[in-house]
Amino acid sequence: MKIITFDMIQNLKISPIKCYEWVLESILHKNEALLPAKISLKPDIPGVFYNTMPVILPKENLAGLKLVTRYPERNPSLDSQILLYDLPSGNNIALMDGNWITTMRTGAVAAHTIQLFALKDFSELGFIGLGNTARATLLVLASVFSERKMTIKLFKYKNQHELFAERFSSFKNLSFVYCDNYEDVVKDSDVIVSAATFFDGDICKNEFFKEGVLVVPIHTRGFTNCDLFFDKVFADDVNHVKGFKYFDQFKEFSEVSDVVNKRNPGRENDRERIIVYNIGIALHDIHFAGKIYHLINDCKEITLDPPTEKFWI
Repeated sequence: MKIITFDMIQNLKISPIKCYEWVLESILHKNEALLPAKISLKPDIPGVFYNTMPVILPKENLAGLKLVTRYPERNPSLDSQILLYDLPSGNNIALMDGNWITTMRTGAVAAHTIQLFALKDFSELGFIGLGNTARATLLVLASVFSERKMTIKLFKYKNQHELFAERFSSFKNLSFVYCDNYEDVVKDSDVIVSAATFFDGDICKNEFFKEGVLVVPIHTRGFTNCDLFFDKVFADDVNHVKGFKYFDQFKEFSEVSDVVNKRNPGRENDRERIIVYNIGIALHDIHFAGKIYHLINDCKEITLDPPTEKFWI
């Protein structure tokens, strides 16, 4: 069993374009995967959770499980590990850090969503919540659309907007505008990306969302009003959204994989308002983990030495 650390993964210098390609590969074969909804356990400790995310990928001869934990006082508060298995033998082939994978697959999924559902000539994007997930999203998007001029409107929070713009200062196709309120971020934007983890209610009224807008709420909060009046709602997995308050009132719903596999047309005109909920599924994590497993050669390996025959207690 390989032990694969965060530093080992980061040192591979996997490109944003490669992350985008891996996400597309995994979505194409989603219907072949055995993918139950994640299990979220919340002990009697404020803000703490343990999310268990299993998946089996028959096409790749892989199975895996990702465990995500959150402790508010920990820095960073979120942490994750991945167990990777060889499906034909059942052997545990790797234990790896899940933090880089989580960040980059989430950003690549959001970027893929924008490529798939946004207006073809989108150029004005609003970003709310400017942490690593938002950085990963723009990093992949700017790499995929490296020749497109884009205006990125950033919601001002502490100095995060300045740090965010500085991170992308070398991207000559990007220009940045700072916004004092959510309404200014939303209005006239072709795409709205929210990576904020908490909102106290919806962020702005219906009239601020222009025709043709795409909303990508990475952490789902802040846009329940959109569920009721947007033309179409998509998600990475129906089991993760069917418990939403307004699920039964969506005008039209389908999974992203249905669009990728041509079972659903996706966007059909430039007037449709679309919202896409990518809740985060182990499908992407284990696909990434399998790719990384084969890229890592020089690493520590251990053997757990399970029993080789029936034993009695």
